[in-house]
Amino acid sequence: MNTKRRNVLVLFGIGVFARPLAGFAQQKTKIGIVGSGRVGSAIGAAWVRKGHEVMFSSRTLDDDRELAKKLGGGAKAGTPKEAIAFGEVVMISVPYRALPEIGKEHAAALKGKVVIDTCNPFPNRDGEVANWAREKGAGLASAELLPGARIVRAFNAIGAASMGAAHENPGKVGMPIAGEDAKAIEIASRLIRDVGYEPVLVGGLAMGKFLMPGTPLAGEHAPSEIRKIAAGLK
Repeated sequence: MNTKRRNVLVLFGIGVFARPLAGFAQQKTKIGIVGSGRVGSAIGAAWVRKGHEVMFSSRTLDDDRELAKKLGGGAKAGTPKEAIAFGEVVMISVPYRALPEIGKEHAAALKGKVVIDTCNPFPNRDGEVANWAREKGAGLASAELLPGARIVRAFNAIGAASMGAAHENPGKVGMPIAGEDAKAIEIASRLIRDVGYEPVLVGGLAMGKFLMPGTPLAGEHAPSEIRKIAAGLK
């Protein structure tokens, strides 16, 4: 397949990532969540409802234990180290300033893992690392800070308040995602559908710079709208 044809398939969601693979939709997954704040808890709760095993972790283990007890089912609590080891897939949902430390401390454990990166760099909150990440592009910056991880950037451009309710109207709202690893994108797409969104691959990690508040892709859009917007971005 030539490069032009491949890019068209990526932008417009045609082919392997457009719909779940046969027999794949019911697969249950162990998911470790590093950062169980508003985003992590909302998405993690939706995964628990779908029957996945989810380990929540944050700086305060007591809060994670309380959340796991409240959710029941496959919900668990642990330290970030335990959550990363537990997860077949790891979602990192922390202030961007914490990513360098996570990358250094857990480099070996994250290597080769599918990592869903929800983190956004905000200079007024995260300082100099946020300025660097914005200049480089958040997707490429995350890949540099988490070397060896199979990163899919997702859940970055939609407000946390609505994330826990997407399952009420599944597929109505699109979720723009960016990544390089085909298998990681496939796995993340399945999990995104389980939350209630329709994943729309907008390109590689270089496109991750658009998966942030304040960009044309921010906010809730139908999948078809995301494809149109993405087609005009560079």
